[in-house]
Amino acid sequence: MESGVQERNSEPGVMEAKPKLYYFQGRGKMESIRWLLAAAGVEFEEEFLETREQYEKLLKDGRLLFGQVPLVEIDGMLLTQTRAILSYLAAKHNLYGKDLKERLRIDMYADGTQDLMMMIAGAPFKSPQEKEESYALIVTKAKTRYFPAFEKILKDHGEAFLVGNQLSWADIQLLEVILMVEELHAPVLSDFPLLQAFKTRISNIPTIKKFLQPGSQRKPPPDDHYVEVVRTVLKF
Repeated sequence: MESGVQERNSEPGVMEAKPKLYYFQGRGKMESIRWLLAAAGVEFEEEFLETREQYEKLLKDGRLLFGQVPLVEIDGMLLTQTRAILSYLAAKHNLYGKDLKERLRIDMYADGTQDLMMMIAGAPFKSPQEKEESYALIVTKAKTRYFPAFEKILKDHGEAFLVGNQLSWADIQLLEVILMVEELHAPVLSDFPLLQAFKTRISNIPTIKKFLQPGSQRKPPPDDHYVEVVRTVLKF
């Protein structure tokens, strides 16, 4: 074991297994990982946590470094911590820029979209009134803070992608969050023509287009059942 990454022995010459994702049957912190794998054209398997016993077994087996999911089994390793998993996948699949400065910008943009995503992910766990207030605040922040910033980035460099004029983790995650906010307020991009064009462009990349089709491993917005399962498994 090194730097908290757990290695699992694999025999030489044996074809690498598909990545295996351990999480709830819903979006949460795993959804961006699903998006990144799908955009990279990587097939993956999922084991859904539905009972407290499943979660306790992962803990007992020492598979959760900090006692938390998401957990991704990939390349002979057991990976935890969402941000670390995403940056590993981005680097592995050439979605992380060509140098340190590009990587820095990708990190900044991905962190910005992640802030908005986590607000959306947390809202279903609030009381009905707080939930509605949260969603209204999310739409306002998207329109006044986050989307104007990305519109300006695209305008300033006049390129098709956010960084280095090639597809990166930042583009994939921005599309993901645009679609999430549109579920709350369909016309949210009405004042952002460059983001509208960006959405169309990125959505039509073949691997992403496939992920956006019905029947893919993309998860729907959280419902009451998802919230109840998460509460039961994590005891909160």
